[in-house]
Parts: sequence; C-alpha cells; structure tokens
Amino acid sequence: MAEVTGGKNAAGGTPDRGIYFFYCINIIFGVHVRYGEKNKYNTGKMKKTGIIIAVVAVVAVIVLWGINVNNRLVTADENVQKAWSQVENVYKRRMDLVPQLVATVQGAADYERSVLTEVTNARAGVEQTQVDPSQLSEEQIKAYQQAQDRLSKAVANTIKVTVERYPELTATQGFRDLQTQLEGTENRITVERGKFNEAVQGYNTMLRRFPNSIIAGMAGFEKKGYFSAPEEASEPVKVEFNF
Repeated sequence: MAEVTGGKNAAGGTPDRGIYFFYCINIIFGVHVRYGEKNKYNTGKMKKTGIIIAVVAVVAVIVLWGINVNNRLVTADENVQKAWSQVENVYKRRMDLVPQLVATVQGAADYERSVLTEVTNARAGVEQTQVDPSQLSEEQIKAYQQAQDRLSKAVANTIKVTVERYPELTATQGFRDLQTQLEGTENRITVERGKFNEAVQGYNTMLRRFPNSIIAGMAGFEKKGYFSAPEEASEPVKVEFNF
C-alpha cells in the first residue's frame, strides 16, 4: 500500500483517495476486532464468575438448611431424653415402694413365700435391665418394658393375695398408705409413658421425612422405640384394693 503523506501520494500529486479510504477502513476494522476480542474475553470472564457465585450460593443454602435440620433433630432428641428421664423417675418410685410392700406383708407368719419371691425376683430383673438414654432403641425399650411389666404383675399379685387372704394386714395404716402411694405411682407411670411416646413420635416423624432423612443418616440419628400395651391386656396393669 502506498504511504500517505500530507494527504498526497508519493509522486506529490493529488491524494489517492481510494488508498486513503482503505487505509482508514483497515485501522477502524483492526480497532474493532481488538475491541471485540477484548469484550468477548470480559464477557466470558463474567460468565465464569457468575457461575462460581451461583454455585457458592447454592452450597451455602444447602449447608444452612442442613444445619437447621440437624438442630431441629437435636431438639427433638433432647425432648425424647427429657421424657425418658420422667419415665425413669416414676418407675424408680415404684421400685422404692416394693421393699416397703414386702416388709409390710412378710410379717404374717403364714404368708405365701412364693409371692414374695416373685415380686423380689421381678424387682431384681428390672435392676439388671439397662437402657442407654442416648439410644433408646426399639430393642432396649422392649426389654425394659417386659421387665417392668413383670414387676407390675408381681406387685398386683402380691396385693391381690394380701387383700384376699390377709385381712388383718389390709386393715393396718401402713398398708393403706402403701396402697395410696402405689395407686398414684401406677397412674403416673401411665401418664409419663404416654408423654414419652408422643415425644418419640415427633422425633421419629421428623427423622423419616425426606429430605430430613438424608441429614439424619449423615449425622447418625436413629429411630427410637415406643412403649406398647402389654400383649395379654388392652389396659395397663392397675393396682386396686377392694375391701
């Protein structure tokens, strides 16, 4: 291409307008191409940045959701353990009353020793049944309930034998006081077991719901057991005194 100097051609004549025109077009096109490449680079960089921000935002939302689910499960688990502690309290209260019952009725010279042996062994069986409050699995609750139900039957049988065969014992103030305490304790056991089952139901329902179950599995939360009605009776064992 001829060099353009002062708007004239190399021969010093009139400017070659065609060459000058193409020269200007070449400059403009070159600038446009360079700008387009730069703009394309910036656009691609902005897209990558946007994708990264979107991914980070999604991850942050998932993490916050997981933390919220975990905290709710922890709260539900604490409610179950709180209800369990109340169940243990009322059962312990009955455990403490059994020696008083034995001491009250064994004074009769002809009292049936097999009855006292039954209630004593049942109480020992409860003491040997251990439950981990942090687990409260179905197997543990079932074993614990079976031991407590055996004690309930033994206590009820002891009272029945006493009432039917030893009226002189039932007439004492000590026996009457024990009657009141046992009746109240049995009622409290029924109430606290019901509250425990309600707490477990709330926990297990939250645990099994999707997608909560994903977080529960990752965090190690497990299903807990319920108290159930005795198979041989539709109602809990009641300690009743009829004189």
